Formats: sequence, C-alpha cells, structure tokens
Amino acid sequence: MMHTWFECKIRYEKMMENGMNKKVTEPYLVDALSFTEAEKRIIEEITPYITGEFTVSDIKRANYSELFFNDEDSADRWFRCKIVFITLDEKSGAEKRTSTNILVQAADLHDAVKKLDEGMKGTMADYQIGSVAETAIMDVFPYGETNDRPEV
Repeated sequence: MMHTWFECKIRYEKMMENGMNKKVTEPYLVDALSFTEAEKRIIEEITPYITGEFTVSDIKRANYSELFFNDEDSADRWFRCKIVFITLDEKSGAEKRTSTNILVQAADLHDAVKKLDEGMKGTMADYQIGSVAETAIMDVFPYGETNDRPEV
C-alpha cells in the first residue's frame, strides 16, 4: 500500500520544567490522502495528549519513500536517511544514481544506520547511504494495521 505522508506542525503552550509556559511548535508526521484529511487526522491524534488550545500551523507533503519503525523503548527519535541507488544504464554503460529519503526510528545515529541496513537487507539494487540526520519529528501516525485507510 502506498503512503502519502504529511508533516503537520502543531503550535501550543507547553509547561516547561521550571513551571513557565512557553509557546512551542512541534512537527508530527501523519499518513493521509489529502491536506484536509491530514489536518483532521492530526487533530484527532494530538487532542488526547495536549491540554488546552492548539493550532495546526503548517501542513506540507513529506518526501519519504519508506518508514522503518522500531518497537524498542529507547528508539524515541526519527532520522532522515538519504539513500542513493546505483544502477547501470544498459545502452551507455554509465552509472545512474537515484536518491530517495527513508525515515528511521532509532535511539541514536549509530542505531539509525543499523536499523536502515536491516530494513534494506532484501533490496536487490546496490545502494549507498548518502546522509543520516536527526529530525525534529515528535511522532508518526500511520494508518492502523487493519487497513482503516479510506477508499479512493
């Protein structure tokens, strides 16, 4: 099943450790069919976790071809991994490089590379890891296991 990921930024007042309130904007990733559905889904997903008012300050398409989830408790960060696939053009014999982004849930940078390599094990094409960087994404909300994605 193809996923369309949207990065939704939520703005709200957060109680800091020192007891002061501070306005923060946090990005979340949601699986949806349209911008309208992305806004609806992020409001439904976030409402139980934020007390008080919040706004969806921005929604944009996220360019991820795949997400690798991790069930370990320590894996509380999200890393953007740029993968470069290397293929040969049959006619010219020249190398062709195609980049794609994968989001990996991991504990740290080393763990992200490890989880990325594990997720790419079945890949037939040659690839190189172009870059791995931690994102500010707080959480990801895919559609559930029971295919609750609406029909198109």
